[in-house]
Amino acid sequence: MKKWFKRAWLLLLTFALTLPLAACSTEKVQTIRLSEVTRSIFYAPQYVALAKGFFEEEGLKVELTTAWGGDKVMTALLSNGADVGLVGSETSIYVYARGSNDPVINFAQLTQTDGTFLVSRNPVDNFSWEQLKGSTFLGQRKGGMPQMVGEFVLKQHGIDPHADLKLIQNIDFANISSAFASGTGDYVQLFEPTASIFEKEGRGHIVASFGTESGFVPYTTFMAKQSFMKNNAETVEKFTRAIYKAQQWVETSPPAEVAEVIQPYFEDTGLDIIETVIERYKSQGSFATDPILDEDEWNNLQDIMDEAGELPEYVEHEDLVNTSVAESILK
Repeated sequence: MKKWFKRAWLLLLTFALTLPLAACSTEKVQTIRLSEVTRSIFYAPQYVALAKGFFEEEGLKVELTTAWGGDKVMTALLSNGADVGLVGSETSIYVYARGSNDPVINFAQLTQTDGTFLVSRNPVDNFSWEQLKGSTFLGQRKGGMPQMVGEFVLKQHGIDPHADLKLIQNIDFANISSAFASGTGDYVQLFEPTASIFEKEGRGHIVASFGTESGFVPYTTFMAKQSFMKNNAETVEKFTRAIYKAQQWVETSPPAEVAEVIQPYFEDTGLDIIETVIERYKSQGSFATDPILDEDEWNNLQDIMDEAGELPEYVEHEDLVNTSVAESILK
């Protein structure tokens, strides 16, 4: 009887000691709801951070959803349906211009060039931008970064997108590639891996990169409402540190290794295509190597928006960009 009582007492004591430890362990993990604008190899460092456990190392559990559109990401943020958004910085300017009392702040840059490519339906020998004149061009959503950068690049090459082209902009972002595949347009502006898949299947031919033509710009950044950043400063720092680890890993790793790590996020895309895309993006410096969104890039963004007639008002870098978190991590 005494032995049974002693054994039961020891089991009860062990349970009592273990329960608080388990509770503490659970409390250390914070869930972050992350909404990405689309699913693209362009965001490879983000998937590396997820796949290699960099978020977990910081005590974060990231729940990733794909919104399929910048407006949808911003809606999720503003309605508290997401904590962090991965989307073009222009969206934060649009919200700010409407007089938001809780602006959306850019705190970590992921990509630093445009990520789209010009795809021709037919093979083109010795491509020149002049060849686009008179063609039907399947563009991106009006007011979005892809379309604004596209127009900026076209104008740099002496092409008025609204006068020299038959410009189509009324197709939803998620359906642009299928519209081109079904026969709409002579040229289309596509993200990867779609551009390379079309080329491999003979549906189109990559003839130019908008990323190499537009210069450095905060094309895609992580952002959150000002109130979230204020109330979750430590969490934002942990999130940014995980992204920085991933950026450095991608920078120093061969494309084949990066492709293998992120393939689970692109199950319908062959490993060879993923590797090709990674190599292409790395060669043109599309992946930011640190999370800092500097003032020159911010000003270049607003120049592009202004050229496209989409800049509602000029916004100072310090009003919508927080570099203090990224700078402290780099130190």
